[in-house]
Amino acid sequence: MPIESLIAEFLGGNIVFLLLAVFILLCIFLGVRIVPQSEKHVVERFGRLRAVLGPGINFIVPFLDKVRHKISILERQLPTASQDAITMDNVLVEVETSVFYRILEPEKTVYRIRDVDAAIATTVAGIVRAEIGKMELDEVQSNRARLIAEIKMLVEDAVDNWGIEVTRAEILDVNLDQATRDAMLQQLNAERARRAQVTEAEGKRRAVELAADAQLYAAKQEAEARRITADAEAYATEVVAKVIRENGVEAAQYEVALKQVDALRRMAEKGGTQTIVLPSSAIEAFGNAFKLFKGSTS
Repeated sequence: MPIESLIAEFLGGNIVFLLLAVFILLCIFLGVRIVPQSEKHVVERFGRLRAVLGPGINFIVPFLDKVRHKISILERQLPTASQDAITMDNVLVEVETSVFYRILEPEKTVYRIRDVDAAIATTVAGIVRAEIGKMELDEVQSNRARLIAEIKMLVEDAVDNWGIEVTRAEILDVNLDQATRDAMLQQLNAERARRAQVTEAEGKRRAVELAADAQLYAAKQEAEARRITADAEAYATEVVAKVIRENGVEAAQYEVALKQVDALRRMAEKGGTQTIVLPSSAIEAFGNAFKLFKGSTS
């Protein structure tokens, strides 16, 4: 029997079972959905939302349910956008921003907003202009972290109904026009010159103060030295006076004679000369000192 006849006889007797098997396979194929970890699938039934399929194996009703949207839940970055803004002190700046977000509830995103990226970009631009308009240029430059935090919070509130989470908002750069840059450069140079003058004046004032302190210290030390010398002289005078009171005029004459001898000794010790000039009473002074000394020891 030809092969064609065998095939026709087999199909004729089992066509129903074959069609049933094909139908079952088709139902399995249409009813089983494997969703990747990075996606969520939105299922519709007759045009209405039926379910949101998460990662893993999911089952739907074949021919009735249909996966209408496949949404990635990975974090996304909007293209860097630039928008002009005017600060509180009427300075025109160009702000470059970047926003990162991810979709948490795809059923809200696909049915409430058509172009997510454009909507977020427009929202960010409006919020950036509004927030920069509340700040002066110096605050924009110095408080960038606070500005970023406020922009992120406001953007999160604005896109909450879209099932989106804003993970990060960044201000990449704040650009100024050339005229403003030149004015700021002149102001910076003037401030530097002022600081240099102030520093120089402070240095001169400090130098004067230190010099005055040094003079005052020297005067105090000199006064202290004079006081000590005066105390020593007073003490020596008191001692001499006590000796005179106890020993009479001979003690005073003896002291004067000793001073004369000491003066002659210092004169003789000076270099540069070999001639010593003695006063007429020098020999007498030596004799008086010797007599007084001899008398004091006897």
